[in-house]
Amino acid sequence: MRIFLAGVSCIGKTTIGVRLAGLRGVAFFDLDHEIERFFQQPIGRIQAECLTMASYRQKAAKALKNLLVQEPSRESVIALPPSGLMGSYWKIVKTARGFVVVLTDTPENIVERITFYDEDSRPVKRDLTSREKRLYAAELRKDMSFFRRSYEKADFRIDIAGLGPHEAAARVNEILSQTDEVNTARLG
Repeated sequence: MRIFLAGVSCIGKTTIGVRLAGLRGVAFFDLDHEIERFFQQPIGRIQAECLTMASYRQKAAKALKNLLVQEPSRESVIALPPSGLMGSYWKIVKTARGFVVVLTDTPENIVERITFYDEDSRPVKRDLTSREKRLYAAELRKDMSFFRRSYEKADFRIDIAGLGPHEAAARVNEILSQTDEVNTARLG
């Protein structure tokens, strides 16, 4: 079974996804990395080639489609970008067999683990001032509002506020395991 993780930027999709994949004994894929591998260039450069974010998503969806036909992805956890349940991505995700899990948290918690990247997708060390943290939290609130309708498409919305990556992955796994048991009982 595939598990698609969605949520706003820096909520922990990759970190939690790696741990969740380990708990379930399946492969992990970060769609951002798969997009860069597929197009053999950093996301920032791919986005710069596209006129709009919608056209970028349409182009990037080709990498998702390619990933889903590969055998290792049949049983996997896949971290989607924040827009992973919109437009071209959603058309592919909704036809794939699997569950969609949206991770939620408070903007303030997310800001504490925010990571910055340069145009070549390399992490950049940056300490935020109190003012910058407030501004980023305000931007995250806007993103949460913007993506809310698309995130309602998910099978599960799991609040990870106050949980570390290990606890969050265990929580997601617990909920999915309960679903596995119900599906097994239904088929058996």
